[in-house]
Amino acid sequence: MRQFSSYLLIVTGVILITCSVVNGDDMKYRGLTPEEEYVIVHGGTEIPYTGRYVDTFEDGVYVCRRCGSPLFRSEAKFGAHCGWPAFDLAIEGAVETRPDPDGVRTEILCASCGGHLGHLFTGEGYTETDSRHCVNSISMDFIPADRIGTIFFAGGCFWEVENAFEHTSGVLEALSGYMGGTTDNPSYADVCSGTTGHAETVKVVFDTSVVTFKELAMIFFEIHDPTQVNRQGLDTGTQYRSSVFYNTQEQLTVLEELVRILVSQGYEVVTELVPACDFWPADDYHQNYFDNNEIRASCHTRVCRFPQD
Repeated sequence: MRQFSSYLLIVTGVILITCSVVNGDDMKYRGLTPEEEYVIVHGGTEIPYTGRYVDTFEDGVYVCRRCGSPLFRSEAKFGAHCGWPAFDLAIEGAVETRPDPDGVRTEILCASCGGHLGHLFTGEGYTETDSRHCVNSISMDFIPADRIGTIFFAGGCFWEVENAFEHTSGVLEALSGYMGGTTDNPSYADVCSGTTGHAETVKVVFDTSVVTFKELAMIFFEIHDPTQVNRQGLDTGTQYRSSVFYNTQEQLTVLEELVRILVSQGYEVVTELVPACDFWPADDYHQNYFDNNEIRASCHTRVCRFPQD
């Protein structure tokens, strides 16, 4: 669970508790063993056929051992019989490349922390992508599919909602897009016209062993105003409505519990709780917008609305 401190903010006679959140980005890297440090920090290579993920083909996601950022999906893994795990495609933006110090190969690194992963080879003809990301098992952790949850939050401008969850410990992916409308594959302009019925929505994929759905839902209700109808701050229109698109009955039960708590405190909650439907990712321009444009200020300031332990 994320840690946070609190301070009082008095606005027009109403006392609000504003949370200063300690996000995953503010946490130290995971501790490494000497063997892990040799590979991840100093660019070493583990002995072939000794890694724990060489012959693993279970559904799930492979994440960086040092910082926990998602690197590869299991469907991209294939048997190259080279002695190390092989992937023909990395998660978009997750891996960076640079010339290897040997002057011949191409090194691949975690884009989030710069940790050494292995090497990229092309022209071998293994798969349609004609790429082999040859990765040290010791550079990764594997999260099986049964530990991965998904939820869709709409709470105003998706840039800000995505930014809040992108920097939350346990979140594997936060992706801006559209949900709840009637048009297939809408553009940003289509949604802004207010004619498609979509809400600016963020798909949040998370590791349930690190962060619970309830913790994420509480963050959602505290980073936007769930009492505003078809708007959030200066952004107005049905595309900015407050909605949660849930996937399971368990998620709905938690959401209803949190809404009851808010109502008991006098909040007139208008957040829609509706089943998830087709999600359409937004263009690359809208993804990771805050970090890509080095924006630090946000109007989605977290306000504590739930009793704290």
